[in-house]
Amino acid sequence: MPASPAAAATGDFVYTYVGLNGLNLRGELANPDSGVCINIPETVGSSLPALAPRNYTTSTATVFLDADCDGDVYRTMAPGQRLGNSLRLRSVIFS
Repeated sequence: MPASPAAAATGDFVYTYVGLNGLNLRGELANPDSGVCINIPETVGSSLPALAPRNYTTSTATVFLDADCDGDVYRTMAPGQRLGNSLRLRSVIFS
């Protein structure tokens, strides 16, 4: 039996990242897949994590400091929750 595609979390997951010019820029995951670890694209290959996540989706998001939704440092975010500039992340998974 073929695997069914992952359901999508409806809405946007927004975060801030440091661009090549050193300025803080806005990143976004639109209607991200649920149940799949997503590495924040702007942090792949960068020494700097993203920060200040805002979960404007209809799903719970669990954000991780490490890539690949790995490590002991993570935080769960309810739909609509915003976390401050001190929270760093490299990956996220939606329920």
